[in-house]
Amino acid sequence: MKHTFLKSLTLALALLGTVNANAVTLKIATLSPDGSFWMQKMRSGADEIEKQTAGRVSLKFYPGGVMGDDETVLRKIRLHQLQGAAVTSGALNGVYPDIQLYNLILLFQNEREVDYVRQKMDTELMQGLEQRGLVALGFADVGFAYMMSTVPIRTLADVRAQKAWAPDNNKLAVSALQAFDISPIPLPMRDVLMGLQTGMINVVSGSPVGALALQWHSKIRYVTDLPMLYLFGALVIDKSAFDNISAPDQQIVRDVMAQAIKEIDQRSRQDNQEAITALKNQGIEFVKPTPEAAEEFKNKILATNDQFEKTAGLSPEKTAKLHSLLEEIRAQTGH
Repeated sequence: MKHTFLKSLTLALALLGTVNANAVTLKIATLSPDGSFWMQKMRSGADEIEKQTAGRVSLKFYPGGVMGDDETVLRKIRLHQLQGAAVTSGALNGVYPDIQLYNLILLFQNEREVDYVRQKMDTELMQGLEQRGLVALGFADVGFAYMMSTVPIRTLADVRAQKAWAPDNNKLAVSALQAFDISPIPLPMRDVLMGLQTGMINVVSGSPVGALALQWHSKIRYVTDLPMLYLFGALVIDKSAFDNISAPDQQIVRDVMAQAIKEIDQRSRQDNQEAITALKNQGIEFVKPTPEAAEEFKNKILATNDQFEKTAGLSPEKTAKLHSLLEEIRAQTGH
């Protein structure tokens, strides 16, 4: 009897050891601050994954930029020091250029157009990322980016006289500013606040939520009330790490995190509306370009669209599909 018990215990411990040995921990970094809705939902998803996989898959998060900016995090993924990241789509342009399709300047006129295109193209872009070695678990709305500045900007001439920032890893943003005859000052995102503080730059572009989270609101005084481009974030996992997870557990990870990201996506618009109110309450003035000035911005972009798309390395097929979808939704809505 005693021998049988010891044998059973030994077998149970051996099986437990096997389970632990096969457990996978995905270390994921993000600039999202701890306590943000992004982090709340991702942590909740991680708890559910650990529960459903009986501990075979764990997600460990490094929020608030403790692992560095997006570029640094992606480099650590390539070196297998991290297995994943929640980043803005622009950070992924070096991995998969077509991820920038939604980021074309003055592309979308409203959120209805965003929803229509994303419903038709998100899956395709996720598949493209996976073919390049990153498993996308979901895309989430970050919102429209606006020009924010220390002086009022209503026209192209106004912004040309200023020192405008462009993300140093985003060719599309740099090209767009150059198309406006603006010489941008490229900086990594982590240096933008310092740039505003020192006067190195005095025009930045970002979402209302981003301006608050990154403390830019403390240095800007005006927002140009013209949505310049659409921003979104992506939760991505290194495919080589993801492939270490069994197929059934992979499906659990995909399903649970897709739902978490969907909730983040839905919440984002509400957060941006609240952020706009918060910016106004802090005395930041929203200035409207004249109809002529808004038209000048749009015409300048239209005249250089083809060059943008080539510079960004966008697929002609996917670009054509994007514009076709926009024509469809505009025909339906009469815009």
